[in-house]
Amino acid sequence: MDQIVNVNEFQELAKKALPKMYYDFYSGGAEDQHTLKENEEAFRRIMFRPRVLVDVSKIDMSTKILGYPISAPIMIAPTANHQLAHPEGETATAKAAAASNTIMIVSYMASCTIEEVASICNAVRFLQIYVYKRREVTAQMVKRAEKAGFKAIVLTVDVPRLGRREADIKNKMISPKLRNFEGLFSTEVRPSEGSGVEAFASRALDASLNWKDIEWLRSITKLPILVKGILTREDALKAVEAGVEGIVVSNHGARQLDYSPATITVLEEIVHVVGGRIPVLFDGGVRRGTDVFKALALGAQAVLIGRPIVFGLAANGEDGVRKVIDMLKNEFEITMALSGCPTINDITRSHVRTPDERLHSML
Repeated sequence: MDQIVNVNEFQELAKKALPKMYYDFYSGGAEDQHTLKENEEAFRRIMFRPRVLVDVSKIDMSTKILGYPISAPIMIAPTANHQLAHPEGETATAKAAAASNTIMIVSYMASCTIEEVASICNAVRFLQIYVYKRREVTAQMVKRAEKAGFKAIVLTVDVPRLGRREADIKNKMISPKLRNFEGLFSTEVRPSEGSGVEAFASRALDASLNWKDIEWLRSITKLPILVKGILTREDALKAVEAGVEGIVVSNHGARQLDYSPATITVLEEIVHVVGGRIPVLFDGGVRRGTDVFKALALGAQAVLIGRPIVFGLAANGEDGVRKVIDMLKNEFEITMALSGCPTINDITRSHVRTPDERLHSML
């Protein structure tokens, strides 16, 4: 652990620590995995325009999301089945989030129950949900989240069906037992062929989910609702019109529709159409503090970290997760200083240059 100098190195440790089936489940994307590679590559095409001779003797990375203060604009994305990575599962991740003073979005497909996660430590948490064909199952989870003190609901909207994840099909990935749904229906699927996760999803997920259903969700909870999985200005506008409290720009970690755009390439058009009416969070491909800065410069309020958290958990439990967050925070702090930005509010669009702009300047 002491020799690790950046977040990417946790992936190698996780690969050694995990059975191939589980590592592939976490690391894989859909089909050709073009979008998976592009989520990270697209960041590399954005360059900085650093400002100098600014007093950066004190750097303040803190910000607020839905009014809740966090130490830096780096949150934990919802990812499934943390007990496949580490025996303590989401409770270890939750403790690391609390210690890092940030918000964890707990997955609907968590290994630990939401009550276990809530009782492990005092912290601000959101719950990510899918809508199942049996709506009462989703409604019950939302009610339990409210009771357990969760502060917001994050509705994932990009999974009417599960994307084609070929590694899981090849490995005959077992859909593990999810204790949140005990007594409601069986989540364990062991397929004779193909992916158990896919088999479970096609049985459970409601493919008829549409914009009108935001009203249904609003009718069963007083919690703020964020929609996760927006990639176009058209859908961003619909989300604002539907009255949601936030948007997460996301392509589901490139696990759904391959050849959908890298999220960083569509962030700005979504930010423009939203026009500051609601917060825009960013998800996908963040591996460096420089990536965090680039997302904020293009208008995101915070970024969500997915795979690196799971890889940190697999490598070293709670401490691994804390180290991942700390590394990103340290890199982000240095990037702010070297760009001439003492606070989050100082990070502006003029601090970065996208490929389009570089092209225009050459014409």
